[in-house]
Amino acid sequence: MKKKIILLGTCALLLCGCGKIPKLSNGDEAVVEFKGGDKISVNALYDEIKNTYGLDTLINLIDKYVYEKELSDATTDAKNYASAYVKQMRASYENDADFLNVLSQFYRVNSIEAFENNVYLSYLRNEAIEKYVGDKLTEKELQDYYENNVYPNMTISHILVTADVTSDMSSEDQEKAEKEAKDTINKIIDELKKAQKNNNVAEKFKELAKEYSEDDSTKDDGGNLGEINLGSLDSEYDELVKAAASLKDGEFSTELITTEAGYHVILKTKTGEKESYDDSLDSMKEKMVNDKLEEDQTLITDAYKFYRDKYELDIIDDELNSQYGTYMNNLINSYRNSSNN
Repeated sequence: MKKKIILLGTCALLLCGCGKIPKLSNGDEAVVEFKGGDKISVNALYDEIKNTYGLDTLINLIDKYVYEKELSDATTDAKNYASAYVKQMRASYENDADFLNVLSQFYRVNSIEAFENNVYLSYLRNEAIEKYVGDKLTEKELQDYYENNVYPNMTISHILVTADVTSDMSSEDQEKAEKEAKDTINKIIDELKKAQKNNNVAEKFKELAKEYSEDDSTKDDGGNLGEINLGSLDSEYDELVKAAASLKDGEFSTELITTEAGYHVILKTKTGEKESYDDSLDSMKEKMVNDKLEEDQTLITDAYKFYRDKYELDIIDDELNSQYGTYMNNLINSYRNSSNN
């Protein structure tokens, strides 16, 4: 979590703690009194706080107000998520004291409740950012994505060949091993092309899978991956789904397919029905929003500014207002640099 999220929990103890608190009518009331009548006033405490972590606290309070107004339907889910998240973390420790010690050390909070509040606000922030980006998606973008990136379920078989590379190899030996693996894939493709002339691709593919494939879980079944789609298996297999989309049933890939697992040849045996546009809408939006945020992180600061401006944020304290302007400029530049790298 970012520092500013964590500090919300720390300051929440000052703002909402149990026990005796000064009842204030102006900033001259004492927060601390000394023998002889001297005191530390609310004004003195405020001035000290605003020059340390005051801006972080203020931003958290602003965001909590704005997002609870803007995302009222999400607050219950946010609370449930935060509660479950903290319980899961707490289960790794013998007692509350040990857990709190870790929270204090790594997250700078003084209570488990404060940490849970941080998780709650973080959830709302993420929801707000995703909503901001999602609301900007156009119908044309959605239609284009559906046409080009939503696939029907497909039954696919594959042959996997990996390069026998180790970390202690010289670069020359590594290149040689990679070449040997690629040559094996090309040899398999040549064998399938020969079988194609005799309309014997499916049987030949099974034979070659048993002989060459290094996927032990599928090689004895002819490399059969079953009916899959994007996200059905490890993300590395998404490349196989994308490659299969351009094949007709019964066709095999004639170009080497590279994934994190190695090199592949695939055979597409069956194409199912494509999910309707309406049924795909939610999952499309989620994927498109994630893609946009990965490509352009300045959208995060755009979202922050949008929601705060919507509620006509006006920071009365000139010093905090100046700090806020500097903070926003630094944040924008930080995300801009991240997107450019």
